[in-house]
Amino acid sequence: MKARKSLVACVIAALMLLVGCSGPLTKREIGAGVGAAGGAAAGAIIGNQSGHSGAGAGIGGVLGGILGWILGDQLQGQDNEQERQRQEIERQRQEIEKLRRQQEGY
Repeated sequence: MKARKSLVACVIAALMLLVGCSGPLTKREIGAGVGAAGGAAAGAIIGNQSGHSGAGAGIGGVLGGILGWILGDQLQGQDNEQERQRQEIERQRQEIEKLRRQQEGY
């Protein structure tokens, strides 16, 4: 019963944090939130077996949050790199179009 209450409290706290954010969440933030919630749930279940579901949920939440943040950071970095490449392609396309117009003028 204590494990269920701890898990519910962790889920409610995580949802309140996510809802409280004013702007759209980045992949880094989503990864940390999902990792923390998943880690807390897994920690509560594992901790329940040893009679320490609250400690298990806390430890699992922290570890899950850290791992989720790392994964989200990697995904965010990939998105940033793709956006940089997209901008470079657009810049080159505009340069080619400019050169094409100049060549037609001759």
